[in-house]
Amino acid sequence: MEGDNIYNFTLEVEKEDRIDKLLSNYFIEYSRSTIQKWIASKNVEIDGNICSQKDRVKNNCSISINISSEPEVNLVGEDIAIDVIDETDDYIVVNKASGIVTHIAPGNYTGTLQNALFYRYPELASVPRTGIIHRLDKDTSGILVVSKNLKSHNHLSKQLQEHKFKKIYHALVYGTFDKSMRIDEPIGRHPVNRKKMSVSPHGKLACSIVEPLKIKEKISHLQIQIITGRTHQIRVHLSHKNFPLIGDTLYGFKKNSFSKFPKIFDSIVTDFGQYLHAYSLSFYDPQSNKMREYQAKYPKEYQILLDTLND
Repeated sequence: MEGDNIYNFTLEVEKEDRIDKLLSNYFIEYSRSTIQKWIASKNVEIDGNICSQKDRVKNNCSISINISSEPEVNLVGEDIAIDVIDETDDYIVVNKASGIVTHIAPGNYTGTLQNALFYRYPELASVPRTGIIHRLDKDTSGILVVSKNLKSHNHLSKQLQEHKFKKIYHALVYGTFDKSMRIDEPIGRHPVNRKKMSVSPHGKLACSIVEPLKIKEKISHLQIQIITGRTHQIRVHLSHKNFPLIGDTLYGFKKNSFSKFPKIFDSIVTDFGQYLHAYSLSFYDPQSNKMREYQAKYPKEYQILLDTLND
């Protein structure tokens, strides 16, 4: 195998199974077809022997795998400030700023959190996706966990897949949201505007639990726990219930809705984006298996608008 980043690990399996199936469970963030390409390109070995897709794996087999030969893009580290909430030998917890894209993608090869992480932690080059386990929309601020090694990456990714992460968001919305609500509405791509998602009977199951924290003058501060993690889930669900996020013009917010409330109107920063913040995150520590809970401070713009509810 060629390449600098070769992962060596032992697979613990309950029963014998095909290598491509087991690796798709192990590398949760990659599709089965991508893993099959690694195998076809002779980038996977079982007990020192190059394998095929049909090869079966027994318990405690030694696996070597190289996925560095197929990078999505060339990652460049950039000296961008990162707000680190906590760091252990296994993970980093960060508070992502609003306006920062989480990871590189077509059209966003620089200026992302991933570029910043690679600059500060170059050793993350040996971890899939530079350790990023989950993402936030560009204009959503708040808490993210980043794995520092392959073992913790797989441990945390599995928790995410099994819905063991507890993710709590806070949001400021237009309207009087005066009672708790569980929103179970499937979400799919909008039929006309491809930049949007929408509630759709043919979409994927999505569940959000919403509780009001404070209400004043047609503005509500909400706490949302997401059970699933669909694209734009909170934005879609709240807009569907006629409570658009403040600043979220894509999903129906209009600043003029607050024209009769000048203090609120003047406190809304037009180019800040949606007032949505990933406030807390709980997960099991990869080493101790104890539950860890972290919270992220609000951005300045969010806090200023929130303060108007207390005046």
